[in-house]
Amino acid sequence: MENNYIEWLGYFASVTIAISLTMSNIKYLRWFNLVGALAFSVYGWQLQLYPVLIVNLFIVCVNIFYLFQFAGDKNIVK
Repeated sequence: MENNYIEWLGYFASVTIAISLTMSNIKYLRWFNLVGALAFSVYGWQLQLYPVLIVNLFIVCVNIFYLFQFAGDKNIVK
C-alpha cells in the first residue's frame, strides 16, 4: 500500500505532461510541463530512478528559465 501513492504520482505526472503537449499557449504549456516534471522528479527520487530524476530536474530548470523570460517580455504571444 505504501508504494501505491508513488504509482499514482507517476500516472499524474504522465497525464500532466501529455496535457501540456496539447496546449497551444506556450505559457500554459510551460506551467503544466513544470508541474509534470516536478512530479516525475519526486517519483524518480522516491524510487531511486536517478536518470528519471536528473532529466526531469533539468526540464524543471528549463521551464523556470523560460517562465522568467516570459514574465519580463510583454510581446510574448498569448
